[in-house]
Amino acid sequence: MSSITVRNPFDLSTVGEVPLMSEAEAFAALERAHALHGDPAHRIPAHERLAILERLATLMRTHAEALVRDAVREGGKPWADSVVEVERAIDGVRWAARELAQLGGREVPMGLTPASAGRLAFTVREPRGVVLAISAFNHPVNLIVHQAVPAFAAGCPVLVKPASATPLSCRNVLRLMHEAGVPEAWATMLPCAAATAEKLVADPRVAFLSFIGSSRVGWHLRSKLAPGATCALEHGGAAPVVLDASADLDAALPLLLKGGFYHAGQVCVSVQRVFAPHETARTFAERLAAAAAQLPTGDPMRHDTAVGPLIDPREVSRVHEWVEEARAGGGTVLCGGAPLSETLYSPTVVYDPPQGCRLARNEVFGPVVAVFSTRDRDEAIARANDVPFIFQAAVFARDVDVALDTARRLNATGVMVNDHTAFRVDWMPFGGRGESGMGTGGIGPAMHEMTTEKLIVLRSPAWA
Repeated sequence: MSSITVRNPFDLSTVGEVPLMSEAEAFAALERAHALHGDPAHRIPAHERLAILERLATLMRTHAEALVRDAVREGGKPWADSVVEVERAIDGVRWAARELAQLGGREVPMGLTPASAGRLAFTVREPRGVVLAISAFNHPVNLIVHQAVPAFAAGCPVLVKPASATPLSCRNVLRLMHEAGVPEAWATMLPCAAATAEKLVADPRVAFLSFIGSSRVGWHLRSKLAPGATCALEHGGAAPVVLDASADLDAALPLLLKGGFYHAGQVCVSVQRVFAPHETARTFAERLAAAAAQLPTGDPMRHDTAVGPLIDPREVSRVHEWVEEARAGGGTVLCGGAPLSETLYSPTVVYDPPQGCRLARNEVFGPVVAVFSTRDRDEAIARANDVPFIFQAAVFARDVDVALDTARRLNATGVMVNDHTAFRVDWMPFGGRGESGMGTGGIGPAMHEMTTEKLIVLRSPAWA
């Protein structure tokens, strides 16, 4: 295979071809990036990086519609949601510029002992080195911004391997970076084979790995890193929601509808498991199902489509297998529960699937929400925590003490109170623990992780 054929996940038509980079070409790009980092003469001053980021944001605004169009055609996220994604990506570039202006060191106190007298100590932040970013398909514009832009802003050359399903958006973003003034060797797309990417990960010239994808692949790649290299891994989870007896269910319903079925559930923090008191669980599940059944599902290019295709027909078959397993175990399918076509799966709500089924324990990554009946809040929290994933969770409660207590007890890196699990703004820290990953995403946190702290101690009698 000499190129990647990019297909529209809705109708499977060909929308583009991207040349496949050979292993030799990929390692040549790594050597160029490594040489840039090692030569002070090629470093780009902060003020120039700031100017480039400002131009990039302007260029992305100018080309926003084209960015949206290609993202929809190759990734299948509905048009309206892709418009929001591109807006977020533009804001992310601007936020990187703001973070760069704040990226600095700190004073380390001296003179606290006789031995430390006469010294001034402070730290500065320096780029770690070459960043290798391996990306995912589900946010094809914004994920590239979240991986490549912080690297450049922090002063690190970056190599980006896009998801094989969505390389066009990556190419679009990097071309705009180059047009804005980023030298091509500082931000290079690597549309290479998985085996080549794995060899790159193990190369000692890679200082930082940014990986978004499956847990199995992420932890495997981490094991291949050279000594001294660091990483940030984002693997997703099976996001839980606890509905307290005091919750405003009318307010919760549209939020959980959006959080569960946005991008056909192909989001790492999609609402998947809702735990509700047994007095209201079935009624709430039926209301959610009635709303889900009305979601416009189909061609993502239509501006009124709410739920588009899954990224690959094999995913439609897999999701249906999980739903059938939940049904066979005693779960009640209240809506959906069947493929609509080779590429579309109907928005589905399952009531009380068995705790041991995959839908109850693993990330479905499809348009399926499970609602569970629980005796009390303690049981809801225990069942929410009874998975190996630690990512974002949510609680709905009008009682503030209950909300805070639940937020404290939920095993999560982020808890949304009276909001869905998929809420995110680009300056907040974002990432998982356990099987969900390690390290912290978000524009500012990523820039911090892509730099390292150097201590400088100045000894001078004038400072005594």
